[in-house]
Order: sequence, then structure tokens, then C-alpha cells
Amino acid sequence: MPLGYVVFMTASIGWSSAAALIFRPRVGELLLNTVLLIVFTVPLCVILGVAGAWLVERTSLRGHRIWAVLLAAPLAIPAFVNSYAWVSAIPSLAGVSSGVLISVLSYFPLIYIPAAATLSRLDPGIEQSAASLGLGPWRVFFRVVLPQLRIAITGGALLVGLHLLAEYGAFAMIRFDTFTTAIMEQFRSTFNGAAGNMLASVLVFFCLILLLIEVRGRGNARYARVGSGVQGKPSRLVLGGYQLPSQVFLVALSALAFGLPLWFVLRWLIAGGTAVWNMAEFGPALLQTLSYGLAGAVLTTLFAFPLAYLAVRHPGWFSKTLELSNYVTSSMPGIVVGLAFVTVSIRLVPGIYQTSLVLVLAYVLLYLPRALVNIRAGLSQAPKELDEAARSLGKNPLMAFIRITLRLSAPAAAGGAALVFLAIVNELTATLLLSPNGTNTLATEFWSKSNEIDYAGAAPYALLMIVLSAPMTYLLFQQSKKAAGQ
Repeated sequence: MPLGYVVFMTASIGWSSAAALIFRPRVGELLLNTVLLIVFTVPLCVILGVAGAWLVERTSLRGHRIWAVLLAAPLAIPAFVNSYAWVSAIPSLAGVSSGVLISVLSYFPLIYIPAAATLSRLDPGIEQSAASLGLGPWRVFFRVVLPQLRIAITGGALLVGLHLLAEYGAFAMIRFDTFTTAIMEQFRSTFNGAAGNMLASVLVFFCLILLLIEVRGRGNARYARVGSGVQGKPSRLVLGGYQLPSQVFLVALSALAFGLPLWFVLRWLIAGGTAVWNMAEFGPALLQTLSYGLAGAVLTTLFAFPLAYLAVRHPGWFSKTLELSNYVTSSMPGIVVGLAFVTVSIRLVPGIYQTSLVLVLAYVLLYLPRALVNIRAGLSQAPKELDEAARSLGKNPLMAFIRITLRLSAPAAAGGAALVFLAIVNELTATLLLSPNGTNTLATEFWSKSNEIDYAGAAPYALLMIVLSAPMTYLLFQQSKKAAGQ
């Protein structure tokens, strides 16, 4: 539907009008901002993420278990909360450099987590062979270790790029114009005008380009080990004189990415006192956030289960196409999905426009892969032979499915539902576009308060989003470690 919306809106205004709206100076300015943002942010995230993962997993870094968690912790802070904290510290922040600063500090864990998980499970045999042939530690890293991180780096870089295209709140707060902020401005001024729709088409094109780059960058090399034997334990490189610089680097990175945002949230809480904990406003926002999160998580899991079942039990081109289509849709920014639902509901089913149903369905499209990946892994560990054995003992197919497959895959489904729930808690753009009148979630209330420069009033909402996001971050970190070992 989102892809169909973009194609339909482009065709409906005519190709000549579409070209005039796309090839204009304003789009060129947004294009330059977006390209610069991606070109600077993604490599910096790769450098920080891989360096942090290597220090934690492959060196004699003191306190490496603590650093392993601390380097993932910035993901618990939504990017727009990070921007709010930095604007509190430096009110003059603006432009590309500020956008890169906030983006790098918000998203480098997307590289660090898969890189650390991969490094923790790499068989050191190849590295030992390279060292025995005379290669030093640095040459071993660049010629042997780094190529084996290719999938982790390209996948993480894709996530960073898609987050950059989708992010609205963080860039709007520092007055940095991107396609998403411009589309939102157009929507508010002309309500689904042609100019905003053409900007959305360019944004979707960018998303598809990033997906193709990731597929090409991933390559076809084999990274799995074949043969018998037990995987050895990686030896840790002795840092020696580099111990102190490494500790200083990690302290500085964690302080900027996690410590500073948390400090300013707490500082505004203290400055506001007890008055900012107005339960008449805070209570309904928390309740509505939890309600939407629960409804979205349950419905997303229900939609994901049959897709995962087809992919695992009946693999083929049809099930593969269904599965991949969800990844393409979820890669689109929330604002594009939101505009698609606005257009379709107004034109085809006006009775459901600005209802909770439309908002929850948008959440399903945005976050379906989070549940799908988990359920697919759970079903893969529930052999179909157990179902067959149950049926041979007299159980009908439905009861065999409930008693065997459903029970074995339930923990994975619950993990996927938890990830979806906590993603919905921090969702801003689609919620702003689609939420019914009178709806106030933690994210939208935070945004409303911070837009009014009531930073003290926004602090409780920021703190609770961080508290709710922390378990998701830890769960994501642990699941990545587990997935790397399979």
C-alpha cells in the first residue's frame, strides 16, 4: 500500500507536474542535506561501532563486560530526546554538523551490537593461521577479522541509513531540513498537497537505493565454518600502554551518547520539581501509550505468525515474496506510511480516518519484521517431526499445532511482541499524522511540551520513554549474541 500510494499520487498529478515539483531548488537543497548526512554519519557510526566491538570482545580491556552493555545503552534514548538534551546544553545547535553529531551518538550502537555479536562467535583458527604466517595484529584485523564483519557492518549501516531518512523529531528540533521535516511542513500547510507527495516519492526512492546497496555490499561470500571440531576460544590482544587511551575513549563516547542526555533529562526534572509530575496529563499519556503499544504488539504478532509459518514450513517463491515485501515496507519512513494511510482512509474508507484502528495498522506495517524475525527463529527450532509424532498418536492437526508448535515458539513470539511494544512507545511521526483527536502518547506529549520550550514539562515523558526502552535495548543485545551463535 505505501508503494502503491507513492506511484498513484505521482501518476495522478501527471508526469510533467511531478517532474516540475521534483526537479526544483528546494528538493536539491534537501537532497544535499540528506546525502551529506548519510555520507558523514554512516562511516563514523561504522568506525565507532567496530572499534567499540573490537575493544570489548577482542582485547584485554578492563571492565569489558560493563562496557559491552554501556556501548549498547544509547539505543535506549530516542533520537529526539537526545536532540532535546543537546539543545539544552548548546541552544545554538543547527545545520548539518549538528545533525551528524546527534545521529552518530544515537545510532552507532546499530553497528556496535551486530559487530560485537559476530566478533564474540568468530572462530579464531583463521586469525591464528594468519599470525603464524607472519602477519601482525593490525594486519590480521584488517585482512582477516574485518572481512568477516561484512554482513554485520552492511546490515547495521543499512539500519543507520534508514533511521536517518525516517527521523523527524531530532532534526526538527535543531532546525535541520531533511525530506521528512519538509514533508511534515508541507502536510501541515497544505494537507496532503502535491509537493509533499513528490517529496515522499523521492524519499521512498532513497530507501530502495539503500536496500539495493546493502544487498550488493553483503556479497555472496560464505562466512560459516564447515567441518568437524570444536571452535577455539579467541585470545585477547594485550593493550598494554593503550589501556588508558582506550578507557578514555570509551568513557568519552558513553558520556556524550548516554550520560549527557540522561543528565539533562534529570536536570530538567529537578528544575521543574514536583509540579512537572501532573498526573492529570501524565497519567492519560502513559495509559494511552501502553494501550497502543499492547494492541500494536498483539496484532503485529498475530499477523507475523502465519507469514513466519509459511516461510519455515512451506518455503518457496510465494512465501519468500511475502516475507521480503514486509522488509521493504518497514524500511519506509513512518511519515510515508502515515501519508499512505491518510490518503487511503480518506478516499476509500472515510469512516475510519483518524481512528485508533488506522494508527494500530500503521504500527503493524512499520514493525512487522521485528516480530517476524523472532517468530521465524522460534519456529525453526520447533521441528515439524514433533507435530507428525503427535498426530500419529491420535491428536488432530489443530491440537498438535497448539500443543507442540505453538508452545515451542511462544517464547520467541513474546520476545518479538516486546520489541514491537517498545518501538511503538517511542514512535513519533506516524502517531502525529494518524492519531485520533485527543490522543496523547508519551512521545507526542514530549514533542508538544518541547515545542513550547517547556523543557521541564517534557522531562518526565523523556525519562519514562528511556525507562521503557532500556529492556528493549538489553533484549536486542542478548538476542544478537544468541543469533550470532546459531
